[in-house]
Amino acid sequence: MNGQRPTGGFGGAGFGGERGFGAGSPGAAIWEAMEQLRSTFDSRPGAKRMARGDVRAAVLALLAEQPMHGYQIIQEIEERSGGSWKPSAGSVYPTLQLLADEELIVAEELRGRKTYSLTDLGRAEVEGTADRAAPWESSSPHGSEQHRALSKAAVDLAAATAQLGRSGTPDQVKQAVTVLDDARRALYSILAES
Repeated sequence: MNGQRPTGGFGGAGFGGERGFGAGSPGAAIWEAMEQLRSTFDSRPGAKRMARGDVRAAVLALLAEQPMHGYQIIQEIEERSGGSWKPSAGSVYPTLQLLADEELIVAEELRGRKTYSLTDLGRAEVEGTADRAAPWESSSPHGSEQHRALSKAAVDLAAATAQLGRSGTPDQVKQAVTVLDDARRALYSILAES
């Protein structure tokens, strides 16, 4: 799929007619809900956009470990986030320039590359935020195995719901609505426990 909702139905068995994806059909509503769910849990590299403050915090955290060049920083963030966050060069390099302007980092030419390292002021800034989780841990919902399992389960559930919406009888659809409502309440109950 190209990520866009079909219009007017697909044709063929199980896709056209009353229970298909035509405008106004139950299938169309299910399709939209699936797309919204899929985009929420999308774990393709680069799919997750982070705030500029997260890029700044990530750069400082990495440079606290060792000097790095810009491309190294991008690769390291992608690796540490499990591939769910790969900041663009268009967000990393301006952040590096801003940090240099604030005298938190300094750049020097090393083996033909501009390599960045923390200044004393930069180290003090990092130490002041040492109690916070790294952005790739706290801001990336796809960073842990549990979250990846949750996203897969949610997308699988959405796919089963769409299949039932396409080919289920009215009684089966009614039963499915009850099951989904119960599941939603159970999930909120889990959140209420914490």
